[in-house]
Amino acid sequence: MADSQQQTFYKPSTITGGITIMGGLKEGKTVIIIGRISSNDGSHSAARTALCISPHFENDHPHIVYKTFQNGSWDSDQPTSKSPLLRGQLFTIKILVTTQAFKISANGEDLMVYNHRIPFTQMNTILGREWKHNHSSVPFFIRMEINLRHRYGIAFHYLCRFEENAVVRSTWQNGVWEREEKSQDIPFKNGEFFEIKITCKAEQYDVSVNGQQAHTYKHRFTKLEDIDVIEVCGGLQLFSVEAKDP
Repeated sequence: MADSQQQTFYKPSTITGGITIMGGLKEGKTVIIIGRISSNDGSHSAARTALCISPHFENDHPHIVYKTFQNGSWDSDQPTSKSPLLRGQLFTIKILVTTQAFKISANGEDLMVYNHRIPFTQMNTILGREWKHNHSSVPFFIRMEINLRHRYGIAFHYLCRFEENAVVRSTWQNGVWEREEKSQDIPFKNGEFFEIKITCKAEQYDVSVNGQQAHTYKHRFTKLEDIDVIEVCGGLQLFSVEAKDP
């Protein structure tokens, strides 16, 4: 059995080109893609493509089409009626590479087992369409959030609302947001570097910013071993993310 490997990619604003998968694809590797579906249409790349995942929203019947581009043309589509993806909403797509197929899930739902049409060992790049926005950028960001996710929801939601000078903590499970814990005085400043550390203890999360204790949050989702995604959103420039055992 191949070793399980996980590699997470993060682009803070738009994807307009390719992201190289370090070491290429291997059996047992999981590629995690976190993003937001825009309201604009885009064109597909004409490069050799082992797997194209294309959400469709026409006629109020959202569905996803899977296909492969090789020998100068697209292979026949392989659609599915299941689509948990919504316009304007955040999504998490996981693609597990196995010997025979890609196993694809989105927002915790298993969607498709897509048999390989091109040897996956020849693939090493993720391509994305350009995301466009119909508003001007501002020189500061309004919100920043960090989510510790599992396949069924969000165990710890940490949201900074700069317009309110407030930090909100909550949990999303069973399809709803639970009661918010809210405090004033954000420990961040626009345009300045920061380091945030989230320590998972037996009873709670401890959040420190630039070495100073900032917030705590008692566990509401207790299956901590199921948390497998760190999601960072907002108008910030991300330099690094580390996960360490105690």
